[in-house]
Amino acid sequence: MGYNLAEIHEAIAGAVGERDCLVHGERRLSWNQVTDRTRRLANALLARGIEPARPRAELSGWQSGQDHVALYLFNGCEYLEGMLGSYKAGAVPFNVNYRYTSDELISLFNDARPRVCIYHAELAPTLAVVREHTNSLEILIQVADDSGNDLLPGAIEYEEFLAGATATRPDIEWSADDLYMLYTGGTTGAPKGVLWRQHDIFIAALGGRRRDGTIIESMDELVERARARHSIQLPTPPMMHGAAHWASFVGFHSGGTVVMQENVHRLVASDVLGTAARERVTSMLIVGDAFAQPLLDELATNDYDLSSLDLIATGGAPMSGATKARLLERLPHIILFDAVGASESGSQAVNMSTKNDQDHRTVFAPRPGAGIAAADRESMLPRADHSLGWLAQTGYIPLGYLNDEARTARTFPLIGDARYSVPGDRARWTEDGRIELLGREAVTINSGGEKIFAEEVEHALKTHPAVYDVIVCGRPSTRWGQEVCAIVRLRTAVDEAALLDTAAEKLARYKLPKAFLFVDEIVRHPNGKADYRWAKKLLAEATATE
Repeated sequence: MGYNLAEIHEAIAGAVGERDCLVHGERRLSWNQVTDRTRRLANALLARGIEPARPRAELSGWQSGQDHVALYLFNGCEYLEGMLGSYKAGAVPFNVNYRYTSDELISLFNDARPRVCIYHAELAPTLAVVREHTNSLEILIQVADDSGNDLLPGAIEYEEFLAGATATRPDIEWSADDLYMLYTGGTTGAPKGVLWRQHDIFIAALGGRRRDGTIIESMDELVERARARHSIQLPTPPMMHGAAHWASFVGFHSGGTVVMQENVHRLVASDVLGTAARERVTSMLIVGDAFAQPLLDELATNDYDLSSLDLIATGGAPMSGATKARLLERLPHIILFDAVGASESGSQAVNMSTKNDQDHRTVFAPRPGAGIAAADRESMLPRADHSLGWLAQTGYIPLGYLNDEARTARTFPLIGDARYSVPGDRARWTEDGRIELLGREAVTINSGGEKIFAEEVEHALKTHPAVYDVIVCGRPSTRWGQEVCAIVRLRTAVDEAALLDTAAEKLARYKLPKAFLFVDEIVRHPNGKADYRWAKKLLAEATATE
């Protein structure tokens, strides 16, 4: 059989309908209520002309045969309703970064060509500009907020849009070939829409496997698992990033409740921890050190009852070993679940830590289909070969990048007899058969002919207790081509020599920073990932004034 995300939600709702499905602040919606509302959204979209999907067999991997729905939203119940309702209409929702400028949004919308945009009223002024430079938008659905912004011309208010439709099951056929689309964050290049079959993304990242890695074989098994379990998930990043809505759908697919903290604009540690305590959250998603450090600071100052919390998952950006150790010391009853994956690969490898573990290195146990491609991408490396290669995934992987045949061919090559996803992370096998992840090739520093991975240097510097946060990148050097520089936010005063001594315990001398720049705040993307463009610009400005 093949799985479809709309069909899965409907089946589980039939078994756990009275449970809470979505919680945001004082707002609580049961599974039955979310089913009602997402059906109404789907039927309203269908009534306004959403077209049936073209058969997948008629299309290439970089082509979409379905209508697209832009989700230009902050976190809230409407985000996940927008995803589910679009799937139930046979349309393809996609994530829009609300921090993009109007020019960036125009480029994104002209690539994705959405017919529908669901957006928060606060974002209406920017969307008004974007609308003048795109020609695909036909339906604008505005979600009310505290901004006071009026409806855009021709737009309809979200609740009114739902109220005008029926709550009957949409009269369309759902397919395992229906698309899931996730736009990459554009951390190291222009954002691209990654196209997945819904069946494949369910297996790869949305809870389609049992704990032993085997695939759930039937809808009946999935429903019974949901009936028997009830997780309460708190994904703390913005839903516009894959990690957050992946965690949400994993929660949905185990019959769980998805809880969101109240502040939708920035991470407030007291808000996150207060929500976790109040809602008796069992699992929380954070993003690496950028999220863990503020939570640790708040836990050092105030008490929260987190006895219900079993697991903290981190994904989307690495967490240093030093931060892992501090988090497990503060919350000794939890399991820390560090996951590796990408928009183009799904979940690939995991590292699970408890208070009893002494080794908090960033090495990971591979999940089914994960491997390491050779440097030339012509073969796969056996586990006995510890050469530097590329983290790769086969099996349940995307079809390609929307509208980009050439990049699809590069990222999803045929290696031997199998098609792989090779997004660009460098890695190698360890002696014990695990994966050592070294970082994205696009931010690798080439100094004197040696490749230096920024994340490796960042991890080494973070072992010094005075370092609160750090971003490492290269700057031009007449001697070395590039030289390693570290932008550091300190917790307490320390001199550069002490930082170098600490890093030298982990790194070869040629990898050590040639220069430090100390700042009061480090800029990161809302998903916690390092903003290397900001870092390079800051270094260039500092160099120009030297």
